[in-house]
Amino acid sequence: MLYSFEDFSLDTARRELRRDGALIALQPQVFDLLEYSIRNRERVVSKDDLLAAVWHGRIVSESILSSRINAARSAIGAPRSAIGVPV
Repeated sequence: MLYSFEDFSLDTARRELRRDGALIALQPQVFDLLEYSIRNRERVVSKDDLLAAVWHGRIVSESILSSRINAARSAIGAPRSAIGVPV
């Protein structure tokens, strides 16, 4: 699946994020977090939703979750409120 937004494209088959055609390197969990957030853009995604989808229910520290969310925000130049605020 190819998602396009602003000047970005997220290719789920190739697991690539590009901005104006330039590849943006992402850690696998950051890619998964972005993909999940985009697929569920019509609703608020909870912390439990993210843990189940990205970490498959494994126990993850708040700092790991926050760092991956911040990396996803940085990758797309989004404000703090744009992606997965843990609740």
